[in-house]
Amino acid sequence: MKRIYTILALLIGCILSSAGNDTTSLYRIDIHQDISSTTWRYLQDGIKQATDTEAEAIILHLNTYGGTVLHADSMRTLILNTRTPIYAYIENNAASAGALIALACDSIYMQSNARMGAATVVNETGEAMPDKYQSYMRATMRATAEAQGRDTTINASGDTLIAWRRDPRIAEAMVDERVVIPMLSDSGQVLTFTAHEALSNRYCEAIVESVEQMITDELHIQQYTIEQYTPSLYDKIAGFLTNPALQALMVTLIIGGIFFELKTPGIGLPSAIALVATVLYFLPLFISGTAESWELLAFVLGIILLIFELFVIPGFGVAGIAGVIAILLALILAAINNIVFDFTFVTSFDLTRSILTVIAGLAIAVVILIYLSHRIGSRGMLYKFALHAQQNSSEGYIASDNNTRSLIGTTATAITRMAPSGKVRIEADTYDAVSAYGTFIEAGTTVRVIRYENCQLYVTPEQD
Repeated sequence: MKRIYTILALLIGCILSSAGNDTTSLYRIDIHQDISSTTWRYLQDGIKQATDTEAEAIILHLNTYGGTVLHADSMRTLILNTRTPIYAYIENNAASAGALIALACDSIYMQSNARMGAATVVNETGEAMPDKYQSYMRATMRATAEAQGRDTTINASGDTLIAWRRDPRIAEAMVDERVVIPMLSDSGQVLTFTAHEALSNRYCEAIVESVEQMITDELHIQQYTIEQYTPSLYDKIAGFLTNPALQALMVTLIIGGIFFELKTPGIGLPSAIALVATVLYFLPLFISGTAESWELLAFVLGIILLIFELFVIPGFGVAGIAGVIAILLALILAAINNIVFDFTFVTSFDLTRSILTVIAGLAIAVVILIYLSHRIGSRGMLYKFALHAQQNSSEGYIASDNNTRSLIGTTATAITRMAPSGKVRIEADTYDAVSAYGTFIEAGTTVRVIRYENCQLYVTPEQD
């Protein structure tokens, strides 16, 4: 009996010991640079790894002055749709796009000297964009604040009070100086919070000086492990290569390289440029899982159709148009996460971005090609791209062979089908010739040379 009691005591001790040593697994992602395609990729990979490792919460460590709106919006959407709780810790700055990302998180904690706000949309020179851009950003900030829901409280009188957890009007005031918040934003300036202002206006849960203090004092987690997201060299390169501006440049080089290669004999520099640009466009998308093999095959098929159109079927018809469509569709679809035209998980934002990127690259290519067509051969860098050799008569060059003109009136035999051009044999010599009236002449038909123009013999069938 004593032995049984001993075993039970040991089991209870093990259970209590196990419960006392229970740790919380956390995952930390640092965003300490401008918001761009690179940080967008970091967040995607980091959240995926946190989900795969079954982390119980994600710490998003922010220190950024902002960046591109489209990547900030993508990051915001991903955060809002992630089931794992995400806590933002703002060290020093969460400005502009950084403020939008912070608002999407479940809770916000700020360092005492941190700031958050100033989310006006600006161009590359820092000037405010037209109101239609500001209107979209105002709505995005409002929607993000509203996504945090409402809090229900009961005051001293027993009345139930329902209020936004984060006031959407305050979020809007971070974009537009015209939005007036009494006693807070009435000076005609875009709103930017200090840590203490954010805390008093419920835009911050607490002021802490470190991630560790946030975890222990505010999240009340005493035993925990933190896994740090560390981007690989590939992640850094891929993030750079998937920047829409660089993708548009790759599209420009692909289109320009294909055009120049088809217009010049042999395989040379244009082919090399187009090939390198194709690899740099598709490879990051392949590795990230966005692009699929069939999209690359569609791209190659488009090129084959263009070659077939130019060299097998003169002119520009069905094959040429189909080739252009196949190339453009391959470039567009490779950049979005569709599965053989299944757009279930593709947002309208991603589709629009991909289309605009390809169109921008195509437009730039057309402008450059038009410019080069007028500049090639002119004095300067493009002078050597044109042929400047002269064929002087003093060196033995003549415009045409007068002996050929003497063949007018002679009979010949068509040795190929003339549709309407082909070849004829006069005595032992073979000449290029054209059916004079555009009619087709079958091989073996006896024809007569009726005229000679522009270095070309014109023939008609010999009348019986």
